[in-house]
Amino acid sequence: MSVNASQALQCESHFLSGVGANFEAFKGKILRGSIWRRVHEDESDQLRALMAQHRNYDRDRLKSLPANRRIELQGFERRFIFGKRPTGVAVASTLCSLEHFAAGESSEGPPIGLGELRDHVRRLVGDSKVPHIIGVCSPSGFTQEAKSAKLELPEVTLLLIEPHESGGYKVIPTSDEVDHRLVELFDPETTADKHKRILEAIDEHSADILTGGLSASSIATELNLPEHLVRRAFDERAEIDPELRVTRQDGQCLLYPGAVAPTQERRRMNVIDRIKQLFSSEGDEQEKINVLSERRAALAQRRDRLYGDIAKLEKKEAELLEEGKAAKSHVPRRRIAAQLAQVRKDIARLNTTTGMLNQQVNIISTDIHNLTLIQQGEMAQLPDTEELTQNAVKAEEMLESLRANSELVGGLETGMADAATSEEELAILAEFEASDEPPVKEEEKVAKIPERAVEPPSSLEEPPSPAEQEPKEKTRDADPEAN
Repeated sequence: MSVNASQALQCESHFLSGVGANFEAFKGKILRGSIWRRVHEDESDQLRALMAQHRNYDRDRLKSLPANRRIELQGFERRFIFGKRPTGVAVASTLCSLEHFAAGESSEGPPIGLGELRDHVRRLVGDSKVPHIIGVCSPSGFTQEAKSAKLELPEVTLLLIEPHESGGYKVIPTSDEVDHRLVELFDPETTADKHKRILEAIDEHSADILTGGLSASSIATELNLPEHLVRRAFDERAEIDPELRVTRQDGQCLLYPGAVAPTQERRRMNVIDRIKQLFSSEGDEQEKINVLSERRAALAQRRDRLYGDIAKLEKKEAELLEEGKAAKSHVPRRRIAAQLAQVRKDIARLNTTTGMLNQQVNIISTDIHNLTLIQQGEMAQLPDTEELTQNAVKAEEMLESLRANSELVGGLETGMADAATSEEELAILAEFEASDEPPVKEEEKVAKIPERAVEPPSSLEEPPSPAEQEPKEKTRDADPEAN
């Protein structure tokens, strides 16, 4: 396993924070002592020197590289009054190739070999007479030689820790006599994180659950986790999902799909309520609608879930198809073809089930619609035909009576008005009407005077001569007033 600088730094921080919390929990249990001292150390000075050799003085680059940090927990016991003697040392250390990361290589860091591991452990041991429990974590992993070698040092118990491909960490004891509690001590992953990984793995293998079942041992092997944690997750998933069942047969724990448990539709009623229901039909439609609606919701949820299962099987079908195309040998192709045929049969069965559920939902929806119409009609409480006819006749009679009374009142008002008006009031009203006429202008008066008959001049008369007209013009010039 190989990682880059950022991944190595993240692994280093996560390992030290998790194991540091475990140190506090295991004080006085695996780790002996009543007085404790915690020491934090690293190899940042050596890393800085290596970067200087490569002419790299970037401080931000220095902070982004792993520095082989470690936590050392020293335990002591009280001796006499002021004295104390050491009882043991627990060390959580990280180890990676500083030379590789200091050189600024873009490639991923190499795994740790046996020689580098031995030198590192010897540097960690201080007093050889004090028991040491050392856990070394390599973000890039260890070589097979380093993991298989039995590194035996006096008063030293060594465990190797490396990241696992599926997540979490793999703790490797270097001796067969290592207490299993030390494995938990140097495992930085919490129980909640392990439980979360198991649930994610169950979701990823949901297609396997539909086609048969899922075993706890296979999930435990895949995730490198204890099987009892997987069984606990199986039980929890079965409690949440009513369609899943857990069985334990022949030492195997299996998670598989089961039949849907029928829902309790009606509540239990005593004798009195049952008798009341027999002699009263009120609320029957409402109760039926509620029951059918609940049943329809359950069927729709079941149908939607089957649609999701079909999608998962279709995804697996596509994966098997691609795997079969990529296989070059005839033997794996036959195996993949058998698996693909089985998956397609399962898809066809699920499609048949969803078709039946769709028909059931349609029938229930129709019944709910009819009951809703009946309930709405009863709620309206409309009058019958006889009552509607009687009300119409009464309304017509009332309108005829109202019309006759209105005409009678109108005649009475007119007669009373004529009788109440005297001759003097009528004369005054005539004056009001005369005063309302607009005044006549003088021009209109002149126009209204009849014209007198004027005889037109005879065309036979000769016009006056110029000599006759001249004296008149001179007379006008002589008289200034005329001008």
